[in-house]
Amino acid sequence: MARLVAAFGTSHSTMLMSSEEHWIDMFDHVDRRAPIHDFEGVERSFDWLLDHPPAGAPDLIAPGAIAARHGAAMAALDRLEADIAGAGLDALIIVGDDQREIFTDDSRPAIAVHYGETIRNAAAPAGMPDDWYGRDQLRRLEDGADVRYPVRSDLALHLVHGLTLGGFDIAAVKDLSADRYEGHAFSFVHRRLMRNGPIPIVPVFLNTYYPPNQPTPRRCFDLGDSLRALVESFPADLGVGIMASGGLSHFLVNEKLDRMIVRALRDGDLSPVVSLPLAQLQSGTSEVRNWICAAAAARNLALDWIEYVPAYRSRALTGVGLCFAHWKQAGMPRADGAGNPRRGRLRPRFSPAAGARLPAAPPSRGGRRG
Repeated sequence: MARLVAAFGTSHSTMLMSSEEHWIDMFDHVDRRAPIHDFEGVERSFDWLLDHPPAGAPDLIAPGAIAARHGAAMAALDRLEADIAGAGLDALIIVGDDQREIFTDDSRPAIAVHYGETIRNAAAPAGMPDDWYGRDQLRRLEDGADVRYPVRSDLALHLVHGLTLGGFDIAAVKDLSADRYEGHAFSFVHRRLMRNGPIPIVPVFLNTYYPPNQPTPRRCFDLGDSLRALVESFPADLGVGIMASGGLSHFLVNEKLDRMIVRALRDGDLSPVVSLPLAQLQSGTSEVRNWICAAAAARNLALDWIEYVPAYRSRALTGVGLCFAHWKQAGMPRADGAGNPRRGRLRPRFSPAAGARLPAAPPSRGGRRG
């Protein structure tokens, strides 16, 4: 049977494709257009934030502080890339959101799974933008030609069948139309964290961003718990990982919220995160849902390490709460030498694998935004 052997979390902001010089240059011209919500979920303009600075704001955007945060984020990405490569995975489930890259306002599922043999990432356009931010965004697209990345389609179909039997209403995606391609939640992983060769993935889409059908935090927890159960019921000898792509807070950095989430992940108790008011999970911060899902799936794994970088990037203290994490099998040494954390105490409401016979899986194969 398959085993869930590793879990990961990563932010996917354009910042992570940008140089230290661009961080220091700051993103004021970008974030003036960003959908900004304050810590209570109230929409605020960039100019309003400029007029209401917190104490100590200049220190947070001093060039030295920005450079140090850039270095910490790049080091965490390198470490995460090495851990993914070292996990020996046969498949990686990526839980990410779509921001009108595949689904449009005309039709947007709350939860979808891509089960085709491949998923396409588009080539960057020939004409490059004039501004550095636009060029950095395009680094999540391909150089010269489209690329079709492998999908572990037999496992994906198993998840579609099992989740449907377990009470989840799943949109099943077999292929993308010619003008659509994998969103940046997925292309960032391919382009930055799989540079030594792609691992077959299973794309799981959560509509974190757009009302009226955003899944609740509790639903995301149940989804993650169900994904783990279904992986472990898959009749093939596979080592499977799961990854959250996105988050944490943005476009206003909310250190209090982010550090609460990091503490919950360290403690292995997701209850405080699952009970967050929906008003706090708007705009980019909505991507915390992806972390809830992956962390719920990882409850039988041990947190190896987690790195949080409050990446302030403008005079208004907009930015991204960047976060990176790795879970490994319980009993393996942690990177910090500590013992395994407590498993999460929040229980799933149901298991899709319990009492349900799944359809036979197909024959196994071998192993503007942010």
